[in-house]
Amino acid sequence: MIYFDNAATSYPKPEAVYNKILKSMKEYGANPGRAGHKLALQAGRGMYETRELISRLFNIKNPMNVIFTFNCTDSLNLGIKGLLKRGDHVITTSMEHNSVLRPLKALEKLGIETTIVWGDSKGRVNPHDIEKNIKSNTKLIITTHVSNLTGTIMPIKAIGEIAKKYGIIYMVDGAQSAGVYDIDVENMGIDLLAFPGHKGLFGPQGTEGLYIGEGITLNHLKEGGTGSSSDSLYQPDILPDKFESGTPNTPGIIGLGEGIRYIFETGIENIRKYEKELTKHFIEEAIKIDGVKVYGPLDVEEQGAVVSLNIRDEDSSEISYILDEEYDIGVRSGLHCAPLAHKTIGTFRQGVIRFSFGPFNTHEEIEMCLKAIKKISDEV
Repeated sequence: MIYFDNAATSYPKPEAVYNKILKSMKEYGANPGRAGHKLALQAGRGMYETRELISRLFNIKNPMNVIFTFNCTDSLNLGIKGLLKRGDHVITTSMEHNSVLRPLKALEKLGIETTIVWGDSKGRVNPHDIEKNIKSNTKLIITTHVSNLTGTIMPIKAIGEIAKKYGIIYMVDGAQSAGVYDIDVENMGIDLLAFPGHKGLFGPQGTEGLYIGEGITLNHLKEGGTGSSSDSLYQPDILPDKFESGTPNTPGIIGLGEGIRYIFETGIENIRKYEKELTKHFIEEAIKIDGVKVYGPLDVEEQGAVVSLNIRDEDSSEISYILDEEYDIGVRSGLHCAPLAHKTIGTFRQGVIRFSFGPFNTHEEIEMCLKAIKKISDEV
């Protein structure tokens, strides 16, 4: 299969990731932090090495401020619900995933106010529109870094500067950018960073994380065994234990570390350059096909390796099915858990067909896909 669904999860992974996961399970598959024997200690060291690699990638000063979660939705919920309380005001955008919008909508019932800043027809958000909506009780600004619908790159550094100017906490959803675009939590003014391990970082699913900046206090959403302070019936306050109750996905996290090593060895700038080349190739040819409408900035300097399109008024799910069944091309159709983003670009009723590329895709695959799109467009 030609796999163009990397925005959902990257596939395949570097071979070293598979090997590392299997090795950890076969040679030291113990529970880290729960015992003092050699296997438990080795597992614990493997997890800590991954924290260090994540910290190096995102310029995080203290690896203990990296919290492992089971998906990016967990990370976003922890940051949002762990921070906000009645009377607080939040600013977000229309380009967000439901992993941001649904928690905020749920919190409105508890007396928390949300302002949604709308993007333009290409999904771009103006930082000044965010600044104009700041109130005296604004506690949090939360934005995506790269849209999962249009690939639009958000100006997170400019937004971070605005947040810092007003003393507001800034949270970034790095679901579509981590491992491809530079993220520097210090330089960009990011206080909370939710990131997936299973996309651009090449880890397996279930290896996600949340960076919590120094001085940021979050309430924990669950309690349980941590392997520390076991004499107390209360959850410990130290990081990362406060937020990591229960047995972690140790083999997965160790595999994630190997995925990040691959990024350092390959060079994040080289990964980004290659994905830009694939995206540019696809956009430039797709917009020439009769009956095809492509959404987003259509400029790889403003857009990540996510491209969405429609063929005339055809149902996006039907086109996706044809690509899968007749051409063996895997893509994503529908609303992509981002209903307001679809309303922003005018595709809420039809949805779109999303193509998302990764470093293991090829220009030959792009050409084969373009030929399939043209043939489908000619036939429908």
